[in-house]
Amino acid sequence: MTSRYLYLVIDLFSFVLPLLASFHKKAPFYKHWKYFGIALAITAIVFIAWDELFTRFGIWGFRSQYVSGISLGSLPLEEILFFVCIPYASVFTYFVLNHTIEKDILFPHQELISSLLIITLLISGIYNVDKLYTSVTFLSLALFLAYQMLKLRPRYMGRFYLAFGVLLVPLFIVNGLLTGSFIDEEVVWYDDHHTLGIRIGTIPIEDFFYGMLLILSNVAIMEWLEERAYYKKK
Repeated sequence: MTSRYLYLVIDLFSFVLPLLASFHKKAPFYKHWKYFGIALAITAIVFIAWDELFTRFGIWGFRSQYVSGISLGSLPLEEILFFVCIPYASVFTYFVLNHTIEKDILFPHQELISSLLIITLLISGIYNVDKLYTSVTFLSLALFLAYQMLKLRPRYMGRFYLAFGVLLVPLFIVNGLLTGSFIDEEVVWYDDHHTLGIRIGTIPIEDFFYGMLLILSNVAIMEWLEERAYYKKK
């Protein structure tokens, strides 16, 4: 399967259904666009800058046969849209699950989950400091989780971990397509000198933690803005 619009189709397919469902009266995500939009903008700037640097360094890149040819810097348009479409769909899922599952079933375990992740990621990131995708991703996520747990102490992490578990299914499909599942060549290629070389299907294991950091960053900023606005009204 080859199509220069494949990546664009993946982006739009991930985005359109959550966008339309955002107006459902039982989970009106559109009412939270103000805060999510700010979170999305801040996170996108950081991740696009990271993406640009790693593309220039040759840590990853994009197959020209799967992209439209429109670029900003070193990044195809589709890659930039990725940082809008995937966070939107993911945070929408987090929002819907919060509205449909009343009990926060992972709340009693959220600090244990975070602690295990922090320790594992710190050890792995430091030990593999020469592998840039591994070390930057693992250490960034570990430090962000540590800051949240020790400083911010948010109450939503149990709900986030539940949502991320659910999101692993669509993320596996999307990332699978981007990394070569069911197509002739991968849309996004990686220099395995900068990864652990461990893949789940065709997906580098680092992608799952990169995705967690991307989604959590959006959730954390949105939740902080909404909490701040709530206390200002009181």
